[in-house]
Amino acid sequence: MTTHTETEIASQPECWRRGIAMAAGAPLPRPGERVAVVGCGTSWYIAQAYAVLRERAGHGETDAFPASEAPIFASSTTREPAHGPLPAEPTESGTRTASPAAPAASSGPPPTDRPSPVRGRAYDRVLALTRSGTTTEVLTLLRHLDGTPVTVITADPDAPVIGLADEAVVLDFADERSVVQTRFATTQLALLRAHLGEDLSRALDDAGRAIREPVEATLRAAEQFTFLGRGWTCGLAHEAALKMREASRAWTEAYPAMEYRHGPISIAGPRRVTWMLGAAPKGLAAEVRATGGAFVGGDDDPMAELVRVQRVAVARALALGLDPDRPLHLTRSVILSA
Repeated sequence: MTTHTETEIASQPECWRRGIAMAAGAPLPRPGERVAVVGCGTSWYIAQAYAVLRERAGHGETDAFPASEAPIFASSTTREPAHGPLPAEPTESGTRTASPAAPAASSGPPPTDRPSPVRGRAYDRVLALTRSGTTTEVLTLLRHLDGTPVTVITADPDAPVIGLADEAVVLDFADERSVVQTRFATTQLALLRAHLGEDLSRALDDAGRAIREPVEATLRAAEQFTFLGRGWTCGLAHEAALKMREASRAWTEAYPAMEYRHGPISIAGPRRVTWMLGAAPKGLAAEVRATGGAFVGGDDDPMAELVRVQRVAVARALALGLDPDRPLHLTRSVILSA
């Protein structure tokens, strides 16, 4: 029986094509804007990748933050919804209708420990990445921004985050039934890369091959994984490590590739894998293999390499008798009580 996660992984090339087709008309950050990209979990790691790519493309200063730690100038009053009243807001015990903007002193504290007001950095735009559009930390941040324009990318056109955005990009065709994010994360990155002017033809070809290849037995049986990246693929390395942890409860770590020699290589050895996303530093593969560990890397587009990681994570989960659709201790969206 095929899991939802396996089906969603296999659908990525087609989802990427649809995302790429949307890029030219999508209301994404304009060249020259100073942008903060925020998200939680997978979305934060995709934000990291995009931030590096956007700056490298010359589109302007771009920072990536977890929504709970974003040092963005915020107000002590809640943000006026951009598109009228907010829809019903999910909570752990049900739903409640969001109230109109009001001073925080009269409406109670926000539903996280984030202080308000927060005197931080100024940006021309905040780009929020959230599959569900219900993540508490993202909603809390957006409610307390001090007039900064907000763009969101989400999978749900009716999510609460839509009411807090000035502009929205909805990738409902890439939504997922699985708790573990695969195709939504990579589809939004394909959209963002295409919007920056990248040609993703090779990435599509590489992803198709990554889906067709059999999963190597040595990877399925490995006891430890370390993922490495350089530049924009540092974010993908962290996302790869997260996928392996979520789906198969594996011991995983992630580092910038040039930092690996500064301590982390000490855990390399037999039945342990060091996996490079992107071009590896000269000599690193040989150094890893000298420890008895396996080194994985190649010339494929790093986003396609992430697809390989996803497939290994699912294969390991199934071999261990785990359900990759329902990872332990996780829910599809983190929604905190007020």
